[in-house]
Amino acid sequence: MTEPTTLLEFPCAFPVKIMGEAKDGFADAMLEIVLRHAPDFAPASMEMKASSAGKYVSLTCTITATSQEQLDALYREISAHPMVAMAL
Repeated sequence: MTEPTTLLEFPCAFPVKIMGEAKDGFADAMLEIVLRHAPDFAPASMEMKASSAGKYVSLTCTITATSQEQLDALYREISAHPMVAMAL
């Protein structure tokens, strides 16, 4: 019997949290990446929260994840973006 490679059952709702400096274009750039990997994501559902000092912003995009490969590719592209400090 083989072990499953993921604990998730697909499709599933999966929140992607992205943190970066609060700069113009950050949310738009992240939305563009998310939509490339999850075309059915509703942009209006993106949650945005500024840090207490206002220097950073966190975005939460809850996508309908269809595979581990989709999530891996999404995280790779987000993490490689120069405006991103962290992705969870």
